[in-house]
Amino acid sequence: MTETQEVEHPKIQISTNKEIENLFSKLDLTNRREDQMRTEDILKISMFREPQKETELVNSFVQKLLNMNYRARDNLIKQREEDSGIHSDIHPMDVQMAVFHCSDSFLKQLMVTKLSQCQFALPLLVPDPFTQHIEFPLWTFRQINKSWKIRKTDNKMTSQTQPVCKAETPMVSFFRFGSVSSSKSQLMNDLINEKHNTFFHRNCSGSSRSRLLMDGVVEIAWYCPSGKNTDQFNECVAFCNLHGDAEVNETQYEILTSMSSVNVLFLPDFGQKNQCKGLVRSLFRSPQPLICLLTENECDQTKLADGKFMIGLLNKNQSDLSKQIRDTIRVSLTEHKRTFKLEDVAKHTGIEVDEKNPECQRGKDAALQIMRLLDNKDPSTVKETNLPCQGKLWHDWCKVNKELHHLGGENLEADKSTKLKLMRETRERQVAQRFTEFMRLFFEELRSLKIPDEKKYFLKWMIHLLDDFTSNKLCELHKKYDVKWNEVEALKNMPEELDQLQTGETNLEKISERINRTAFGLEHIMREVSQIYESCSSVNKNTDFSFLASLAAEMMMSGFPLELMDGDAAHVPLMWVSAVLDELIKNLGDQRVFVLSVLGIQSSGKSTLLNAMFGLEFAVSAGRCTRGAFMQLLKVSEDIKHQLKFDYILVVDTEGLRAPELDGSSIRSRDNELATFVVGLGNLTLINIFGENPSDMKEILQIVVQAFLRMKETLDEMTKLAAEVEVCDSEGFSDVIAFDVQNDVKYFAQLWEGSPPMAPPNPNYCDNVQELKESILRHASNSDGMMLTHLRGRIEDLWKALLNEQFVFSFKNSLEIATYRKIETEYSRWNWSLRSAMLEIETKLHNRIENEVVHKVEESDLKRELQEKSEEVKKTMTEFFEKDRYAGIMNQWKASFENKIKNLQENIVRETRKKLNHVLQQRDLKKKIDAHRTQHENSLFEKSKDLALKLKDKANDEIIKKSEFNFFWEQQVTEIFKDTPSVKNIDVLKDVTDLLSNIYGHLPVNHMKRSSEYINMLSVSSYSDFVKLKKSSGFKGPLKNAIKKGKMIVGLALSRHDEVQIRTLINEIAEQTDKMIQSFNISEMGYNISYIQQLIDHIKTRITDHEKQPKVKYAFKRDFFRDLVQSICQRANKIITDQHRMFREANDPVLYSERKKEEYYSTFQKYCQGSTSAAIFGEFICNKLIETIEQNVYKQTARDLSDEMKTNCESLNGNRSKLEKHILKMLAIEEDFTAYMTYIQKINGDVHSWFDCFTHLLSDVLVFSVSDLRGVNIDDVDLNVLEDVISKNISSVMKTIPSRFTTETFPVKLDYPDRPDEILIGHYCQCCWVQCPFCAAICTNTIENHEGDHSVPFHRNNGLNGWSYRGTTNLSINICTSAVASDGSFHPDASDDTCLWKEYRKGGPKYAQWSITPDLSDLPYWKWFVCRFQKNLEAFYRKTLEESMPDEWRKYSKDDAIESLDKYF
Repeated sequence: MTETQEVEHPKIQISTNKEIENLFSKLDLTNRREDQMRTEDILKISMFREPQKETELVNSFVQKLLNMNYRARDNLIKQREEDSGIHSDIHPMDVQMAVFHCSDSFLKQLMVTKLSQCQFALPLLVPDPFTQHIEFPLWTFRQINKSWKIRKTDNKMTSQTQPVCKAETPMVSFFRFGSVSSSKSQLMNDLINEKHNTFFHRNCSGSSRSRLLMDGVVEIAWYCPSGKNTDQFNECVAFCNLHGDAEVNETQYEILTSMSSVNVLFLPDFGQKNQCKGLVRSLFRSPQPLICLLTENECDQTKLADGKFMIGLLNKNQSDLSKQIRDTIRVSLTEHKRTFKLEDVAKHTGIEVDEKNPECQRGKDAALQIMRLLDNKDPSTVKETNLPCQGKLWHDWCKVNKELHHLGGENLEADKSTKLKLMRETRERQVAQRFTEFMRLFFEELRSLKIPDEKKYFLKWMIHLLDDFTSNKLCELHKKYDVKWNEVEALKNMPEELDQLQTGETNLEKISERINRTAFGLEHIMREVSQIYESCSSVNKNTDFSFLASLAAEMMMSGFPLELMDGDAAHVPLMWVSAVLDELIKNLGDQRVFVLSVLGIQSSGKSTLLNAMFGLEFAVSAGRCTRGAFMQLLKVSEDIKHQLKFDYILVVDTEGLRAPELDGSSIRSRDNELATFVVGLGNLTLINIFGENPSDMKEILQIVVQAFLRMKETLDEMTKLAAEVEVCDSEGFSDVIAFDVQNDVKYFAQLWEGSPPMAPPNPNYCDNVQELKESILRHASNSDGMMLTHLRGRIEDLWKALLNEQFVFSFKNSLEIATYRKIETEYSRWNWSLRSAMLEIETKLHNRIENEVVHKVEESDLKRELQEKSEEVKKTMTEFFEKDRYAGIMNQWKASFENKIKNLQENIVRETRKKLNHVLQQRDLKKKIDAHRTQHENSLFEKSKDLALKLKDKANDEIIKKSEFNFFWEQQVTEIFKDTPSVKNIDVLKDVTDLLSNIYGHLPVNHMKRSSEYINMLSVSSYSDFVKLKKSSGFKGPLKNAIKKGKMIVGLALSRHDEVQIRTLINEIAEQTDKMIQSFNISEMGYNISYIQQLIDHIKTRITDHEKQPKVKYAFKRDFFRDLVQSICQRANKIITDQHRMFREANDPVLYSERKKEEYYSTFQKYCQGSTSAAIFGEFICNKLIETIEQNVYKQTARDLSDEMKTNCESLNGNRSKLEKHILKMLAIEEDFTAYMTYIQKINGDVHSWFDCFTHLLSDVLVFSVSDLRGVNIDDVDLNVLEDVISKNISSVMKTIPSRFTTETFPVKLDYPDRPDEILIGHYCQCCWVQCPFCAAICTNTIENHEGDHSVPFHRNNGLNGWSYRGTTNLSINICTSAVASDGSFHPDASDDTCLWKEYRKGGPKYAQWSITPDLSDLPYWKWFVCRFQKNLEAFYRKTLEESMPDEWRKYSKDDAIESLDKYF
């Protein structure tokens, strides 16, 4: 190099740097030189549009490249949509290399992988545009494989697939010296693929002379033969192209020439004077073949020496010239055998290797450390020994778990317990084997890597190294499989060779099993991690293994797919998937996702489609045989978030569907499950069908739609055959799955533009992909997607539905149920808010009525009073439905709940108006009585005052005063009340006896029992002794009657259904008579024997009506009516007696006068002592106010206490389910069997007893009226003195009131409607009380006559409702939720008909109204109860439990039972 050149080069460099900086600025990449682009940046979901300015060229290039569109290099800028576009003056290769320089290692790797898929040349040696340091990006080649076929001389075809880093192939290098007129890159394209621009050249669209970043870059491309006669070369050949003048790029030139098999040199002519003669001579001296192409020479091919050729290019036919050069290269490669390996480039000095990056090196070292454990091991055995948890143990567990959902035999719970025990033991064996040396080292190495990129390198290296470890073995097995498969297919056409066919199929299955055993990738390691997590979490419940789930969540956030369903075991590891999603939520927040599920037969191009659409890297090689469903997160870019309503798209992809090497009936069944699972999970499902005869895909679709039929009970056009099986009645595919044949079917061009392996992707295919992506995003823009928490529940619901084949069950069940429960809780608050407000209005109006201010109550008055609270509730409702995080889900119920609140308001207005108008009627009836009584009181007051004035001079003689007053009192009381009859005590039970004797003389009333002996008909264990079976008629009548008689003799007259029927009747009668007694208003109006008559008549009518029902097979004995009347009346006796006592105390003149005597004597004394009328009258008023204040305090206290309980009492501040939970908890704590049976058998009893403890706190409310002063002379009262007296005395009155509160007086004085228990019962009991037809559990829906099915959080043992196994006296221990998962059957209504538990809705209307979701978890609560009260239950039902009770049940403690309630409520 001369001095002049040394001086000039720095000037050129300075000038170039400025131009390069300007280029980066134009492309908006200046900041990206330091803050490099990452994979996650460019994989964000966005809408593609053609670039309209130069700053958008980078995004356009990247998006098209990710879509595998080789037109990515077209730098067209469109100012308007209708423009054809103009080319930017920025060179297309400058855009590519600028992106390359501004990307991190992982994005570079993705970019190079996509360039390879586009059949573009790849950067091999890359000078830094600012420092000129040369980099060898070996890492970017690591995931590229090349496949080719070679036809041997014996005409046999051999195929190979190798990673390009390790493939040993010949290499042909192309250089130029100086400036030449012909395009070297164009000629190379003609040699490799005439129809595709593998190397960009000067004649390509968009090319310009302003190229800045390509000089010194070496690109490499491989020619891969297809084994056909048309192949350009007979072997895989690498072609390297040094861009720019080789003399200036000497380092690159030396590396290439040292490794090449053949060197091809471009120069103008040998005759020209140039400075490269020395380099040319060195090539002539080297042993490698050399081809010199002279661009300014017309000479024919000339052999200059051994392996050295010269060919003139001037004025030559391009096609002939290409063939001539190709033939020369082919001959040279044949005569001079030499190969190169890409990895060996790293051995050269003067270059930087990207894999020497410290983070990459640490990741590689960690991976190699693990892989050393597999040295010299057989790939087909290492998975079994190093990953033991996912093999046989996991498959055994899955098998038993599936059997658990198909229980058999009568004693389902015993079968269930056995299987659960087996599953626990399997988990324990997994735990014992969990940490093999391989997995221990894997966790250690992963934890030792602290930097996120180190972990990512480590995981990528594990993928590469495991692929290297298994690839040869898998390739060999696949070749064997192909040979054997062809043999079997041929034998299928030879009926006489049946034995050979069976042998061939057996051998085929064995090879398939070996393929499955040999496959070993990162997905298998993560599958092992999932099993370690599940087994350890199941066995060691107190140990935290969340770090395993955290690892998987990190991987998902880094772009790695996570296995959702293990296709080999055909199972979803629910615990693991839920834990990973929980960790995702911790890291990302509860983001909203749109689930795109993808379905397609293996090798249909599905993975290629996903890779092209989203830039993913799903494996597309034929050697992949991992089956299952995988999910991958893709973030939505900020620029389209305003169009979409979610943050991520979750792609759920299926692998291995209908894989030929994994064939068989059981495998096909698993494929159908897998397909149903991913279709059910997706917000949108993409189905990829390849070819014109998609029989396998049609079969899978039929299964999927069948599943949806069972989910929705509807039909689709495509699978009418399936519909006939499912007995459904609608007519379109869109009834099952939203589908528009005009817009939702997309036809795709062929993937390849030409014949593989050298064909690039068809750009029309890429356009189709882009159109499909836009269509998907349009569909997605109409969806709210789902929250990650919703996704977690949806996966669980869907998988459980699949296990149970319960497809009527909604896939959105768990979150929707939780959301609905949340609305119920809020509804309860809105309900209470309105009721509480109405109670205050009622109290206010009640006082006005009693004070004769109000004489009529209209609904409009009440609505006006309630208006403010109504508006407040309406506003709260609107905010709740609009602002809640699950508003999208809630919208479906918004209108329904608005109507419910509207109806509630109308109901409470009607109810309150009715009550207040009743008060008005009562007021008028009482008015005369009260007026008469008040007149007497005031007359006494005046006369005692007159007597006091006469005895004023004897004020100090207490004996005289007392004597005179007593005489006066007796005289006046006798006179005043001589015409007023006294109110007598009552004997309710005697009245009952008398009425029954008089009206129903045939009844043995002399056998009426004393209260201590009477039979409580509400808690009788069996009613067989109270009935006689109706006689049968017809030919078989005598035989049936004899059987019935025998049953009656042994006490088996009634079936379980009959027992339930009678118990329900009694409960209903008890409830109705309670309401009747309340309506009598005895405390105000007094007792009348006609009330008892009404009760008896009602009971008689109900019994008679019941017996007349056609399905009732029995008649009641006379004892039943008598004992039921006595039970009801005995139960009501205390209430009636207490209320009558209140009436008597208020209205009996003798009792009343005795109670008032001391009050009057006190006033008498004050008059004797000379007190003024004002002082005495003031005290009189204060005394009158005591009762009024006291009553109003009671009433307000009742409301406040109810509100306090509703707000702060844990059991009452939610919905019905929460109340149910606390009742069950209380029952378990108390361990009172009688209370349990009351709860189990009597629907409302539990709620009443729940509130009983509060009733002693309250009293009735009285009113102070001006009419109370009627007859009192107040003419001489000084108003000022009166005010002063009342002011002074009122405080002492208020102090007196608390002392009057006693627990004895509260239950006596308290009216039913004003009690807090009645207030809250009125609030809570306006709900659903329907019982499960199997176990009698009560529906916990907060709303009466609610929409949809009845349901409970968890069911109980059928035996608790009296069920026994047919033909035995053994109480059933089956639980509804286990039974509906079984293959067993039951007898609806104790008939002889049978119905499968799984089809329980077909048992009849009452069964069809219930949603019983299969649940095979432990359900400890009722199991503990049955064990704890076994003897009590046996005695209660006079049946046995011992023989059917699993030993496992006895392990549950009371604490386990109580703790389990938190899970289900």
